[in-house]
Amino acid sequence: MHNPRTNNAVDTVDTGLPGQEYYVAETDESGLGAVDAVADDRAPSSQWGEAWKYLRRRPLFWVAAALILMALAVAIAPQLFTATDPRECILSRSLNGPTSGHPFGFDRQGCDIYARTIYGARASVAVGVLTTLIVTALGTIIGSIAGFYGGIWDTLLSRLTDIFFAVPLVLAAIVVMSMFQNQRSIWMVVLALSMFGWTQIARITRGAVMGVKNDEFVTAARALGASDSKIIFSHILPNAAAPIIVYATVALGTFIVAEATLSFLGIGLPTSVVSWGGDISRAQASLRTQPMVLFYPAIALALTVLSFIMMGDVVRDALDPKARKR
Repeated sequence: MHNPRTNNAVDTVDTGLPGQEYYVAETDESGLGAVDAVADDRAPSSQWGEAWKYLRRRPLFWVAAALILMALAVAIAPQLFTATDPRECILSRSLNGPTSGHPFGFDRQGCDIYARTIYGARASVAVGVLTTLIVTALGTIIGSIAGFYGGIWDTLLSRLTDIFFAVPLVLAAIVVMSMFQNQRSIWMVVLALSMFGWTQIARITRGAVMGVKNDEFVTAARALGASDSKIIFSHILPNAAAPIIVYATVALGTFIVAEATLSFLGIGLPTSVVSWGGDISRAQASLRTQPMVLFYPAIALALTVLSFIMMGDVVRDALDPKARKR
């Protein structure tokens, strides 16, 4: 029989007692099935997708991104921002104020401060980017080997990392640059900073790899016969990349400051290379009479470094589920 209030078929069951019958309706799971179908069709959000949703709602991210893009554009194509040769210095213009085509005025040597500030981005940003790429690759490899294999490899590489970590970065770079005083160049500064700048990324990578190497997806990959290198680079590192990316972003700003420090001390880039650190060092002689000579390269350096630090902070929060909920 059918229940008159529904379209479902209803079976009558006889209990053996007069007047004691009850009905058993067929189960209708069409509604639940529709709900399950909707749930199955909706793909789960990835960590990077959730991070992007968080980032695009943060004004700090857009401010940092705009500053970084500006710094990169100036470093890649400075000729688009000024037609003046930064090495063209005329003593008769020494410490002159701003004029048409020269908005920042001139330094003690008669060089255009605006042109030197624009072209100074090329060397400073190049050192920061190249050093970050090298130390990230080196630190990631060392940290991955130590964290994945453990045992004697972990002990040896961890002690090696501790030895290099104990030496201050700038002090070590000063020693290296002093040894190669006659071979100063962008690549020499990059080499000096890279030799001692990889330790923190190695530590971060080691911890991240150790945190995921025993997860089920790694065990499954190993059971399928994947090699150690494939497991590390195809399975472990993509899942451990978040802290590495965050630190690398902040480290880029640190290396820019380190290059400026070396050039300020006169042992970084040669004087023939225009850089913010070198211009800050040159500005000391006229600091009392013309403080703006120091201000422009210093503010360019500060804004660039600050933009990378801000980006690192906001990306760190975006990749942290607890921070996203705050």
